[in-house]
Amino acid sequence: MNHTNTPGESQRKAKPVAPKVKELTDRTKSIILATVDAEGNPNSSYAPFVQEGNTFYILVSFMAKHTKNLSEGRKTSVMFIEDESATKQIYARERLTLEVKSSQIERDSETWNTIVARLKKAHGKVVDVISEMGDFILIALQPVKGSYVNGFGSAYFVDENLEIIEHRNDVNHQSK
Repeated sequence: MNHTNTPGESQRKAKPVAPKVKELTDRTKSIILATVDAEGNPNSSYAPFVQEGNTFYILVSFMAKHTKNLSEGRKTSVMFIEDESATKQIYARERLTLEVKSSQIERDSETWNTIVARLKKAHGKVVDVISEMGDFILIALQPVKGSYVNGFGSAYFVDENLEIIEHRNDVNHQSK
């Protein structure tokens, strides 16, 4: 890993890199969750996921704080982030952050059965066990808007379809 560049050197050399939102979500197995409870207290966690179109699905237990927050449709943000061991610059890890709307999928519905089968294929036989437990529910996370960053000077606004809207070049970093 290259950690020798100073922020000024990295900024001067930075050129926007072509966005690869789909590639990031395709190579990520779990989603980082940020939710808030009824009192506005934050909670962060993660869950393995599968993606169908632009919607992300997670199978989560009510024993976890985030599940109640998600099931009640509270404000939620999710993040996909490049593995630390794969990054060239720790301050510029590739990442996608989205505001999402959450909704619960009815157990044993067609969507439930399809997505649980996809979760099993993606994450193994443990899904057979947990999907039968009464405290596990299936949640759909539908993107509203977000941002994608893949390096210094390479940040973009993202829409609900996970499409790049525009480069975030309106704000430049300032030196002291």
